[in-house]
Amino acid sequence: MVELPSFPSFEWDFLVIDTPKGEDLILGFEFVNNFNPSIDWRQGLIIRTILILLNLSVMTFLLPNHVQLWLELWDEEEEPEEIETVTRVVPSAYHQSLDVFCKVKAERLPPHRACDHHIELEGSLPPIGVIYSLSKQESDTLRAYISESVEKCFIQPSSSSTGEPVLFVKKNNGGLCLCVDYCKLNAATRKNKYPVPPMNKLLNVLNGSSIFSKIDLCGAYNLLRIKEGDEHLTCFQAKYGSYEYLVMPFGLTNAPSSFHNLVNDTFQDLLDVYVVVYMDEIMVFSKSEEEDVTHVSTVLSRLRANNLFAKDSKCLFHVSSVEYLGYVVSSEGLKIYQAKVQQTLNWPPLRSLKALQSFLGFANLYCHFIKNLSKKISSLTSFLKKYSCFPLNVEALSQFNQLKEAFTTAPVLSHFNPSLPTIVETDASNYALGSVLSQVSDSGKHPIAFDSCKFIPAELNYEIHDKELLGIVWDLKRWRDFLLSLSSPFEVLTNHSSLQYFMSSKVLTCHRARLADFLSEFHFSITYHPGCLATLPEALSRLDDVYLERGRISSARIQ
Repeated sequence: MVELPSFPSFEWDFLVIDTPKGEDLILGFEFVNNFNPSIDWRQGLIIRTILILLNLSVMTFLLPNHVQLWLELWDEEEEPEEIETVTRVVPSAYHQSLDVFCKVKAERLPPHRACDHHIELEGSLPPIGVIYSLSKQESDTLRAYISESVEKCFIQPSSSSTGEPVLFVKKNNGGLCLCVDYCKLNAATRKNKYPVPPMNKLLNVLNGSSIFSKIDLCGAYNLLRIKEGDEHLTCFQAKYGSYEYLVMPFGLTNAPSSFHNLVNDTFQDLLDVYVVVYMDEIMVFSKSEEEDVTHVSTVLSRLRANNLFAKDSKCLFHVSSVEYLGYVVSSEGLKIYQAKVQQTLNWPPLRSLKALQSFLGFANLYCHFIKNLSKKISSLTSFLKKYSCFPLNVEALSQFNQLKEAFTTAPVLSHFNPSLPTIVETDASNYALGSVLSQVSDSGKHPIAFDSCKFIPAELNYEIHDKELLGIVWDLKRWRDFLLSLSSPFEVLTNHSSLQYFMSSKVLTCHRARLADFLSEFHFSITYHPGCLATLPEALSRLDDVYLERGRISSARIQ
C-alpha cells in the first residue's frame, strides 16, 4: 500500500533499485497512464519528490514548497548504463538538455535542411569505378559497415549509373576505417566557395576569458543530409552491392564548406561573442562559471532546436584550460598542445619530398609560436626544389632536429587585448625579415605572435631602406585584424632612423607612395630602435645560412 499526500492510497508493484538521485519512489509512465493523476505542469503542484521516467529531455519545475519535480523523457532504446554515464559526465545544470547527448537519436537519419549538401557537376557523370579486391578482414569490416549503415538509414541500395570504389585505412588501434574513393566525383564537382576560417584566427577573441567549455558534435558530417535528388551521385561499389548515401559522407570535396555552413547558421549571433566553432568542435568562453552556465545552456538549446547532438565523452565543462584545435587555451594565453609537441619529437626521419612537405606544413601551422622560424628551416626549404636528392645533408638534418627542439621551448602567447599598449618590432636583413607583436601590461611585455619570412627574388633587389619599409608593411598586413581594433595608437620599432619621418615626407616615389597609402589606414608612430637593442626581430631576420649565395634562396614565402 502506497500513500502520497493529496493522492488516494493505491497498490502497485515496484522493483527495489538504487535510485540515481536518492528518490524515495519512481513512478513510471504505466502509473501515470493508469491513474491519470492531476498535475499542474506550470506550477508543479505535487507535494513529494517524484522522478517519472517516460521515454531524452529533462524539465525541472520549482514547487511552491521548494521541492523539485524532475520529468526525464528518456528514449526507450537508450541503455540504462548509457543514461547513467551521461548524467555523470554532464553537470546537473544541463540535465534539462540531456537529449542533446542521446547517442540513439544522433544515429538516426537527420531531417532535410536548407543547407543540405548539394553536389553540382561541371561536366558529365564520372564513370563507374573498379571494385578493389579485399582481404578477409576488409570484407568483414565492409559487411559490418553496410549492415550498420543500412540499419541507421544512412545508406540505401542504389541503381545509380555511377559509382566509386571503397578502400580501407588502418586506425591507430589496429582496426580498419572504410573510405570511399571520390577522386573522380570530386574532380567533376563545382567547388563550393563557402569560407572556412583559418584555425589560428578563431582564437583572437578570447581576451578576458577564464572559464571554458568544449562540446564535440556526435556524428559530425552524418548530421547533414545529402540534398534530395543528389543521393545517386554518392554511390559506392562494393562486392556486396551498390549503395548510396542519404547523409553526407567523408571524402566529398565540398563537405567542409557544407558542414561549416550548418554550424554557422546555428550559432550565427553567438560567434565571437562567447562561442567559437570550427567544424564539429564548439568552444564556449566566459569570464566566470556562472556566466559559462548561461552560455552553455544557450548552446545546448541551439543544438536541440537544430537536431544536432553532442558526444558526452568528448565534452568538458567549466574548466580553466582546454585543448582546442591543437592549442591549450587558458586565461594566460595559448600554448602548443603537449601531444603535438610529442608528435614533433617522434617525427620519423625525412626521406622523401612528401615527408618534408608534411613536416614543414606542420611547423608552419605553429609559425607564430616559433622564434626565428625562417632560419630554422632555411636549409630544409632548399630540398623543396626540383631534383633535390634525399636523404638530408648534415646541415639540413641539424635544422630538422633543432626545429623539433624548438617546439619543446615554445612560449605561451598572450591573448590580444585591444586596450593595452601594443608594439610591433621589425627588422630586415639583406635576404629576410623578422617581426614580433607584443603588448605591455602591468607584469611587463608579453609576445602575442612571431613572424618571419624570406624576401622573394624581386624584393632582394630593394635598397635596405625599402626592405625595412617593406617589413613594416608586411607586419601591418599580417596583423591587420589586431592593429585596427586598438583603442590607441600603436608603436612600430625599426632600426632605420629615416623611417621615423616617412609618413610626413612630401616627395615619394611611386612605389613608396603606394606603401604610404596602405599605411595611412593605421594609427601608429615609428620609433627608431637600434639593431643592437632589437635582438629578437633581428635574430629572426639574420639568416646566416641563407644569404651565402643568392641561388639558394627559395622564391616561396615561409610564413
